[in-house]
Amino acid sequence: MRTVAEHLAACLEIARPAPPLDVVLLDAVGSVLTEDVVADLDLPALDLADLDGYAVVGADLSGASGATPVTLEVRDAVRAGDMRPTRLVPGTAMLVDSGAPLPLGADAVVPWMDTDRGRIRVRVEAAVRAGENVRRRAADVAAGTTVLPQGARVSARHVALLAGIGRSRVNVRPAPRVVIIPVGDELVEPGQSRDPGDVFDANGHAMASAVADAGGRAFRVAAVPDEPSALAETVEDQLVRADVLITTGGLSIGRGDAVEDVLTPLGPVRFDAVAMTPGRWLGVGTVESTPIFCLPGDPVSAQIAFETFVRPAVRQIAGRRELHRSCLPASISTGWHSPPEKREFVPVRLTGSPSRGYTAEPTSPPGTTRLLGLARANAIAIVPETTCTVVAGDVLRCLLLDA
Repeated sequence: MRTVAEHLAACLEIARPAPPLDVVLLDAVGSVLTEDVVADLDLPALDLADLDGYAVVGADLSGASGATPVTLEVRDAVRAGDMRPTRLVPGTAMLVDSGAPLPLGADAVVPWMDTDRGRIRVRVEAAVRAGENVRRRAADVAAGTTVLPQGARVSARHVALLAGIGRSRVNVRPAPRVVIIPVGDELVEPGQSRDPGDVFDANGHAMASAVADAGGRAFRVAAVPDEPSALAETVEDQLVRADVLITTGGLSIGRGDAVEDVLTPLGPVRFDAVAMTPGRWLGVGTVESTPIFCLPGDPVSAQIAFETFVRPAVRQIAGRRELHRSCLPASISTGWHSPPEKREFVPVRLTGSPSRGYTAEPTSPPGTTRLLGLARANAIAIVPETTCTVVAGDVLRCLLLDA
């Protein structure tokens, strides 16, 4: 029997980081940079007006106020994007739009609200200092600055920066394409009619959502029956687009293990009893160099196995630095007996605060696998293999599901 640590090590061993790929900005969102992005221009590239108003020489308006306004001749108007060479003569003003290049000779901008908005001559009722309401060249980014380091995960705000410095493409580790294959004769699609004994496919939808949350691109295949040829055909078809394969179900030894029978001849895929509960019999390996993770059919067991083994592997392939969810210590509200020599994972509801500490209450009886209990949980309490009895007040590490 493998320990949880041994099975996790086997999962991470085959999870090779994806090779770098040059992509357009939209496709980079959510991916990790494999290059330092260095600005090759100043941002802004010129001194710009920071608001609508008049470009002036600040010294010309010394002492200007509502009681003692200063009147200036308006010589020109400069609009955003206007690249004509313009020069301000001292003692005059120029109309400027927000974002327009500041005329040579000007050193400040008077806001519209402090003037009479004159077009030929303007009366100014407030003084401005040199540099006021001006965005100086390179005030945001100077050429040669590393604006995003290798390893940063690209988000929408990063795309704005990248586009702002003129980059249309970047090198990233692309999000892995993960194909989920639910296995079972009894599975039907939610929303369809079902016969007695049929079960709605919870795993296909749950795994697809979990993959997206982990940073992968999920592709869900319709449920495959417990028939070796159908499963083999599906796996071979999906290898064309898959960076990772996940199967759920088909691991019941008592009625013939379709998944193990099919995958063992296709590549080095190993199936083991893992010392954990819920979940026990799991598979991991590669088919044509594509990592494959075989999870139980029970939806709670499958999701806990995904969190424990597959999520870290997907994140490693995607180039993420943090592979595992955050943990917090919490005092358990009630006691129970835990299976000896197995690591137990118990869905719990965590309450409290950093200053007061945290309390964890099981959302379903420990030792059971109930979807409602997992849905109500915001963490999973981890009982070590060496603990057989959990006593109320014991402190356990809790894996945060909603962080």
